[in-house]
Parts: sequence; structure tokens; C-alpha cells
Amino acid sequence: MTIPDWNNAQVLPPIFPGKLGNSPDRSPYRVSMAGMVARFATSPERIRILHGLLDYRIALSKTIISDGFQWLDGSFMENKELIEGKPPNDVDVVTFYELPKGKTQDDLLGDNPELFDSDLVKVQFNVDGYAHQIGEQLKQCDVRRISYWYSMWSHRRDERWKGFLEVTLSDAENSEAKALLEQIEREGAQS
Repeated sequence: MTIPDWNNAQVLPPIFPGKLGNSPDRSPYRVSMAGMVARFATSPERIRILHGLLDYRIALSKTIISDGFQWLDGSFMENKELIEGKPPNDVDVVTFYELPKGKTQDDLLGDNPELFDSDLVKVQFNVDGYAHQIGEQLKQCDVRRISYWYSMWSHRRDERWKGFLEVTLSDAENSEAKALLEQIEREGAQS
């Protein structure tokens, strides 16, 4: 899916422009990581944050978390430069992942505590990151957590509706997006 332009409020619209209110073409918009990079690598600050996001995704993949998806939001998904006159500091990410076969939640946390501590993730990757395990069967607690994030991210703090993105956890997408980001950096340095 294409990432819609910011609306008049300078945020991603909650429903794709031109669609009716009951349209399934709505937030979270499913996009590729390369599409995300192409759209948001517009300044040195945003490029730095995108590098951190890709490094975070690669670090998660090294823990063998490769099945799942992420929702991306925060001021990174807004035209913060116009709204507040300054760039975003980070990107907000919630990772919904399936526990790898033969692993327990304690295994993942014990082997990689820095990837599951939101304070450490923010410092190391410029990602305000949270992780939530999902299973084969949708449980009531899964529905509540997903609903929580949806309700948190579908509005700005000033209560304006807004949209956000969804990307698949994928090594191939990470590689493609990393190459595109490096190309954008090289071309920017040449201009």
C-alpha cells in the first residue's frame, strides 16, 4: 500500500484519502520498509532515526524473532518539523512477534535484555520500542494489548485522529531498506 500524504493537520490520515469512513483502506497502513525509508528519509535527523530502526530490526532478527510485524508511529509519522519547528527524536515501535520454536519468553529476555528494555532500546537505537508476544491462537489479552496500541496511536495528544504504519519483520526487507537508505545518504552528500 502507498503511504498517504500528511493531511491538513500534518499527520497521516486515519483513513486513506478519498475512501469512505467504513473503508478497510485505513491505518495501520501496511507498507514495505523500503517504502517507509523512501518516504521518511527527508533530513539528516530522520535518516539517523531510520538507521536506528533498521539496526533494531536486524538485532531482533538475530535473536531469531522473524515472524511478526511492527506498528510504527509517534512524531516520526507526523510533519513535526512544520507542526513544532523541530525534527522528531525517535520513532515509536511496537513489535508483535511469535515466539520461536523451542524458545521461551525467559530465553529471549535472558539472552537479549537490551532489546526488551524500552529505555535501553531508546538510547541505543532512537526507537521508543515495545514488544508483545503473539501466539497461534488469539487470546483475550492479545486483543486488549492490540486494542491498547491502536487506541493510543490513532490519536495525537491533542486528540486529533491520525494514522500509523505496519511493516512485516523480514530480513529481506531490512536489507533492501538499508541499501536504499545508504543510497539516499550518498546522493544527499553529492548534492
